[in-house]
Amino acid sequence: MNSSGPVEYFILDGLKERYVIPIFFAVYVIVLSGNGMIIYLVRTDPKLNTPMYFFLHNLSFSDIVYTSVTIPKMMAVFLTEVKTISKTGCIIQMYFVLSIGVTGRALLTVMAFDRYVAICNPLMYTTIMTRRLRILLIFASWGFGVIIVLPPAIWASLLPYCGPNVVRHMFCDHSSLVILACVDTTRNGIFALTNALIALIGTFVLIFISYVCIGKAMSKMSKAQKLKVAATCVAHLIAVFVSYVSATFVYISYRVARFDPDVRIVIAVLYSVLTPLLNPIIYSLRNKELQDAMKRAFLDTRQDTTGARRVIDRHHQLTHRNNPATDEKKGRVK
Repeated sequence: MNSSGPVEYFILDGLKERYVIPIFFAVYVIVLSGNGMIIYLVRTDPKLNTPMYFFLHNLSFSDIVYTSVTIPKMMAVFLTEVKTISKTGCIIQMYFVLSIGVTGRALLTVMAFDRYVAICNPLMYTTIMTRRLRILLIFASWGFGVIIVLPPAIWASLLPYCGPNVVRHMFCDHSSLVILACVDTTRNGIFALTNALIALIGTFVLIFISYVCIGKAMSKMSKAQKLKVAATCVAHLIAVFVSYVSATFVYISYRVARFDPDVRIVIAVLYSVLTPLLNPIIYSLRNKELQDAMKRAFLDTRQDTTGARRVIDRHHQLTHRNNPATDEKKGRVK
């Protein structure tokens, strides 16, 4: 589609199979319920009032925001068959996809630092990981995500778009959007790739250094201590592996010209939902404290329900006993 003037809206032209609607809906429900459960447990269970769960709570929140930026629009496209999105809306969606993605990796880096302090400096852990430092690290993680993707997003928004206006994706992705500009975007692409590599490789290097230090500390421990340390780190390591491997596949798919567009879209969509979907499962299955917190929450709910029923039954009994009309009716029956 060519236009004589600037483009005011874009058309999202991704996968066309309608069977993906229930899949997206199921994934979104699982992401919301799984990550929402973690947020609820951390905020209500006193035993989870530790730095590790404080950071996990923020990671779950970022996963909810990330999927909420993409999946509802994908489902709306399929259900209403209205595939258009305004230029402003497209730029905003693109920015949040990039920003929250970077923030998630920054939070994984902070969690690696938390594990490093807990294992390598256990006696100083509470002194180092104060509430003030935790909040500072959270602000730094979100600030890093907000700032580092701002320049390429602003640059992309200032590019002239005069047609075609079909985004070959299921949401507004930076690479899929920028190629629609009416000017040469080579410098824009290099700049965006540089920022992405700084965010991806920079956070990965910090995580790697943290675990090298943890590995050195473990080499001096007994077998029982090593198993205990491994149990506390395995969930985080799996989350890091899933996040960075999936991100690497996405970047490779966009840099290989022979990649089939449909395959590229599938990889990008899987990348956008895989980590938010798996994080609650990984941490819940591998973490006994979270499992115990879920049991306590379930038992408390049952006890509250049982107690409420007892109160209601007792109230009915007293009302029934003190009701003169009921007593009179009993007398007539006799």
